[in-house]
Amino acid sequence: MEERLQKILARAGVASRRKVEEMIEQGLVTVNGQLAHVGQKADPDRDAIKVEGRRIQPHKGEHHYLLLNKPRGVMSTISDPEGRQTIMDFIPPVFHKALVPVGRLDYNTEGLILLTDDGEFAQRVAHPRYGSVKTYEVKVKGRPSEAELDRLRAGILLEGKRTAPAKITSRHSPVAHRRRRDDDEGGENSWWIVQLTEGRTRQIREMFLRINHPVQKLRRVAIGPLRDPDLPLGSVRELKAREVEMLLRSSREKAKPKPKKKPAAKKPSAKNVGAGLAPAREGVNPSPTSRKVARKPVAKKPAARKAAARKKAAAKRPSPKKPSR
Repeated sequence: MEERLQKILARAGVASRRKVEEMIEQGLVTVNGQLAHVGQKADPDRDAIKVEGRRIQPHKGEHHYLLLNKPRGVMSTISDPEGRQTIMDFIPPVFHKALVPVGRLDYNTEGLILLTDDGEFAQRVAHPRYGSVKTYEVKVKGRPSEAELDRLRAGILLEGKRTAPAKITSRHSPVAHRRRRDDDEGGENSWWIVQLTEGRTRQIREMFLRINHPVQKLRRVAIGPLRDPDLPLGSVRELKAREVEMLLRSSREKAKPKPKKKPAAKKPSAKNVGAGLAPAREGVNPSPTSRKVARKPVAKKPAARKAAARKKAAAKRPSPKKPSR
């Protein structure tokens, strides 16, 4: 059965649909030896679909969903050209086939990250348009004011594009989570809970740097509703079926805003029509003959005014009586 390449490769765990489209545009995908194009359809059972020369087989059997508590100083990629440690070094070899990280965490950021061979699941959880909220605990130098935090909550310009609004609360507020033993907080440092619906590169570090409160420590503590405060750093576990379903339920595509309707042209009121010009047809300039021009009263000349006054006075005088016979 033919399907779009993006869907086939995403389901096979190659990458998310968006990433697959980029790979196709870069000429990394072929179908039966020919370069593929975005939107092309193929049959994975009949056609030879290759990514960078490696044939992709349709996924068979159950998908795997793993949760890793990534330590600091580890790349959140499958491999690293510089030979640095990656998240795959913490994953048992039995799960390595077709496994991809869901989103990313910066090299110096620790915390929860998902890995799966289910491309559709990865797309739903990672892409900002599905609104999956990522929660972080952030230790910064000093204590930002509310005015400074409001600047960050509204979004900042990052590489020419404004970030989505963020939710920032004190970690010791009623909605904050329990404090960990290794978290020193003196007068020079403060901890905050930051919730984002997008994950731009070094976004949180850049946000607090803009208000002169650099990040000292950063960790992701939740992906949507999924938390696991008891998972040690460097440890990995499989998600339960209910956790997978919970993540999918919490990731719903945002409704696109309806286009704004243009305001209807105002019709001239009866008052305006009677007092001045008659309404003109659209696209036609009114001619002098099509206008009803209100004429101004013409001022009378002095001689005319005197004659009118005499006539008015004469009309007021009583008429002479006729003599009786």
